[in-house]
Amino acid sequence: MRSENKPTLYWSLLKYKDWNFYIASTSKGLVFVGSQNKPLEELSEWAMKRFPGIPLVEDGEKLEPYTVEITQYLEGKRQTFTIPFDYNGTPFQMAVWNALCEIPYGETKSYSDIANVINKPAAVRAVGTAIGANPVLITVPCHRVVGKNGALTGYRGGLKMKTKLLDLERQGSSSNK
Repeated sequence: MRSENKPTLYWSLLKYKDWNFYIASTSKGLVFVGSQNKPLEELSEWAMKRFPGIPLVEDGEKLEPYTVEITQYLEGKRQTFTIPFDYNGTPFQMAVWNALCEIPYGETKSYSDIANVINKPAAVRAVGTAIGANPVLITVPCHRVVGKNGALTGYRGGLKMKTKLLDLERQGSSSNK
């Protein structure tokens, strides 16, 4: 009997209408949500940096709870996520990512708003860098962060994906009023 201390990364391609992106988890929770229509290499390159030597195993069944909640979100039927996460970052990154999770569905905040929330008002650029390192797009809603003037700014998934997500939330939040 051998003891297995290394985690396994499970992955699947989530397809819903014109949405196609890779997701990955460990046995503890979701670790990666990829960019719209990017190849598997986006996930494998990320995994090599964050989980060197850890096998990537395709397993749609293991990813089903995540697929279900993300699909419900894309359908406009879910505004918050209950799935577990297993992401790791620096204490600063974790503070930023936790602040992102506090932005209500259908609303946006600026980078300086996030810097103020984490009590680092001068760290606006560092906040942007931490947001760019967010491994779980959509579920940790970095798409809800815009420039101080309301302009759309960078997004790992691309501005087209960011725009689609914000439009989806605007429609969903206006139909709930």
